[in-house]
Amino acid sequence: MEPRKKFQDVDPDALKAMLALEKYLSTTQLSVRHKDLIKIRTSQLNGCSYCIDKHTEEARANGETERRLYNITSWNETPFFTEDEQAILALTEQVTFITNRVSDEVYNRAVKLLGEKYVTQAMMAIVTMNAWNRIGVTTNLWPS
Repeated sequence: MEPRKKFQDVDPDALKAMLALEKYLSTTQLSVRHKDLIKIRTSQLNGCSYCIDKHTEEARANGETERRLYNITSWNETPFFTEDEQAILALTEQVTFITNRVSDEVYNRAVKLLGEKYVTQAMMAIVTMNAWNRIGVTTNLWPS
């Protein structure tokens, strides 16, 4: 698999659009831990090795433990994640696999625990990470 031309080299405005989403996300109330979980889980689900590598490294720098990182894929079968984190991870999975819809149960639980505005901001983080993953996978990015 050969790397493809970087999308920002082909169309710099495409990168500006993605960076505008990132700028918005930097103004949200989302916790660093929730952002890290969203980035890692979305990247795992989409098979973006570049993003998995990048965001697990960032999460470690932000204080995430190895044990939790290893268990993100089985978050719902471990005692390592808080109720809020479980809600974020469930929402991340259902938004990423959107053809199966986001269930009322998952959405309403997240809203009950986190509030509508926080869930909206989480949704935007999930959508943005899915976009980055699709760029990475399409352009054959991999860790260096």
